[in-house]
Amino acid sequence: MTTSNQRGKGIAGGLTNYGDPDFALYLRRSFARSMGYSNDALKRPVVGIAHTPSGFNNCHRALPDLLEAVKRGVLMAGGLPLEFPTVSLGEVFLSPTSLKFRNLMAMDTEEMIRAQPMDAVVLLGGCDKTVPAQLMGAASAGKPAIQLVAGPMMTSRHNGERLGACTDCRRFWARYRAGELDGEQIEAIEGRLATTAGTCAVMGTASTMALITEALGMSLPGTAAIPAVHADRLRAGEATGAAAVALIDNPITPDRIITRAAVGNALRVLMAVGGSTNAVIHLTAIAGRLGIDMPLSWLNEISDTTPVLVNLKPVGSHYMEDLFAAGGLGAVLRELKDLLDLDCLTVTGGTLGQRLEGEAGYVDRDVVAAAGSPIEPQGGLVALFGSLAPGGAILKRSAADRSLFEREGRAVVFTSLDDLSARIDDPGLDVTPEDFLVLQNAGPKSPSGMPEAGYLPIPRKLASAGVKDMVRISDARMSGTAFGTVILHVTPEAHTGGPLGLVRDGDRIRLSVSSRRLDLLVEAAELERRRADLAAARPPEPDRRGYDALYQRSVLQADEGCDFDFLKG
Repeated sequence: MTTSNQRGKGIAGGLTNYGDPDFALYLRRSFARSMGYSNDALKRPVVGIAHTPSGFNNCHRALPDLLEAVKRGVLMAGGLPLEFPTVSLGEVFLSPTSLKFRNLMAMDTEEMIRAQPMDAVVLLGGCDKTVPAQLMGAASAGKPAIQLVAGPMMTSRHNGERLGACTDCRRFWARYRAGELDGEQIEAIEGRLATTAGTCAVMGTASTMALITEALGMSLPGTAAIPAVHADRLRAGEATGAAAVALIDNPITPDRIITRAAVGNALRVLMAVGGSTNAVIHLTAIAGRLGIDMPLSWLNEISDTTPVLVNLKPVGSHYMEDLFAAGGLGAVLRELKDLLDLDCLTVTGGTLGQRLEGEAGYVDRDVVAAAGSPIEPQGGLVALFGSLAPGGAILKRSAADRSLFEREGRAVVFTSLDDLSARIDDPGLDVTPEDFLVLQNAGPKSPSGMPEAGYLPIPRKLASAGVKDMVRISDARMSGTAFGTVILHVTPEAHTGGPLGLVRDGDRIRLSVSSRRLDLLVEAAELERRRADLAAARPPEPDRRGYDALYQRSVLQADEGCDFDFLKG
């Protein structure tokens, strides 16, 4: 009986243990043959395909077609493609928030890669938390892996204006809140914001993670920005399937690709594209699976020496389909070439430097600026530290109002998301444009599970008066599609006793982006008194079960990627 082949173990890998390996393989082959596979097919190396479509995930609507393209590529290269389902994370369909289930998907992905007989795996996903979950799981599983993203949506039109989810949805919603649009108008816009399959059309978290994945070397060159409905996306699927078979012949596992140097390259790209703040959490978690620390001080070092080059919403004016037509990530990497580690290995078997030796091709300088004339001289993100954020906080400075970067303000505090919902539009709310809005108890261990609620709405009475931005501070996250002077991921979070939970209405807070500082201007003795009062008044934790209990017990803070403590490398 043949138990293996020259190109990987195929279905003979990881046999179920009955105490008789020959019987286990005999039984497995008989069950495989019940699905109609021939003996020749079952002798091939196996490429698993982690497949994540769901009726609750609009971003992945086109994945069945993409799956067939991947299968075609695997078969053409001599492999046997076997898809398997995992958890799917539809960003806007999950409660309390998709981040809470990212680690569940990562565990699902890791265990299914490890437990099932596959010689390599294609990770097929795209929606915000899906790609980091797949990369985290694949990094821990240790088998050759390659990512293929769903691709971004194409834009639509409304009254002659171009629209794309979801920066435009926030912009129009702000106008609706301010009374500039009526119910009929906002309903018409609602139907035109997201009209094709794919992820958000702007530099949101999904687009950012797609570009970071390509920068890490975990996906094929040139594949990150291809629109979901473009024929090139299917051709990328076919090429990815063939590349997965090549990874069997020349095994390259994720730990050889996702090195500290590659993480540094990914951070450079994150800064240059004006990417999502969520990517800091995700990249930290991915790196952490392989024992690579990514301190926020490193982020600042890279941000201070990396220009913003990509003119996409919410930082600029274009969309992902424009970046694809403008030269894609390759155009960005060539501008950053002198700042990158070119020796980093990629899933192609070649290095990043070898990739950039190829012909540059056309670049639209209105979309991808030259390094010598950047959109911004420094990177899109900056980490802040201080008495209010001892473990750090994040500001997307490229999408913020610079006139708010150096100031002191009075705190207007909301103790929870329910409190925010109840009072933000109260006409009697004591708030001015110079105040700092503070949201507490929205971090990873809070009941809300760190949702994208850090983009606090401007109080209606200020929005109606024309106020477009003000300083907002929280331990929550913000969608990569959002904009404004929004300070996020304050660590440690309020729910675990962090200083953020000690802020009271009227306290003074000092922000200095130039000094990388965020400080609460309250005497230490007063803070200790508040801390004691808070501890005495804290209600008991609710009873939890299942994954909710595991999450609450094990989730780490934002500066460690919100991964589980027992999953770090």
